[in-house]
Amino acid sequence: MNRLQGKIALVTGAGHGQGRSHAVRMAEEGADLILVDVGDQPADVSYPMATAAELDETVKLVEAHDRRVHVAHVDVRDREGLTAAVAAGATALGGLDVVSANAGVCFAESWDTADSAVWETTLGINMTGVWNTCLAALPHLVERGGGSIVITSSYAGVRGAPFLAAYTASKHGVVGLMRSLALELAEHAVRVNTVHPTGVSDTFMAGAAPLFPLLEKHPKLGSAYVNALDVQTVEPVDISNAVVFLASDESRYITGLELKVDAGVSL
Repeated sequence: MNRLQGKIALVTGAGHGQGRSHAVRMAEEGADLILVDVGDQPADVSYPMATAAELDETVKLVEAHDRRVHVAHVDVRDREGLTAAVAAGATALGGLDVVSANAGVCFAESWDTADSAVWETTLGINMTGVWNTCLAALPHLVERGGGSIVITSSYAGVRGAPFLAAYTASKHGVVGLMRSLALELAEHAVRVNTVHPTGVSDTFMAGAAPLFPLLEKHPKLGSAYVNALDVQTVEPVDISNAVVFLASDESRYITGLELKVDAGVSL
């Protein structure tokens, strides 16, 4: 306990799923939180995103651990709005030490039914949104004299995932971003790492639901989604524990790492 005592952390996509879990785990470890989620349903996302009420529930869960919270409803693709929200949170709470760039979407489609809008939306949120999050946070981390950025990638960030081309491209993309930033920011004592989950229970993105009938039509590709360990999905807290480790001083000399919490699916 108290591994993040005195630290202030930013979590994007905090309304539900992994983002909520990350926020609660960091609160349990003593961090105050800047929580960001979109709040309203984006017109270009076809399945329900986190609502304002869900983000309010995350706030209650964090406050139950006697931690301070600053909340912002903003789309991570909105660099100006996100920058202002992070600055307001850092001012309200007294700085920024940790970033969990977690917001993301996933859509399943085959190459012959690919929609250009799916490509643009997926890369816009999953990759440009992460870039915007880093740019919004970095001045505060540098001013603080160091910190930790943890980017949520995926097992699809280190291997191919059939019928998830846009998602896979975006999750590979943030690994390249992580590597570049880890080098560039080392002189400022800012560490940058990625986490790579396998499927996570209770957080599966509804946009990926068409994956199942696609795999039924192409059964030889199903093995790409089979974990080596005897578990179908992991729990959100399994990913959150990895995020807490990378956020804490226990990992003070770890940067540029692709930390896989994938039950061996990428093997």
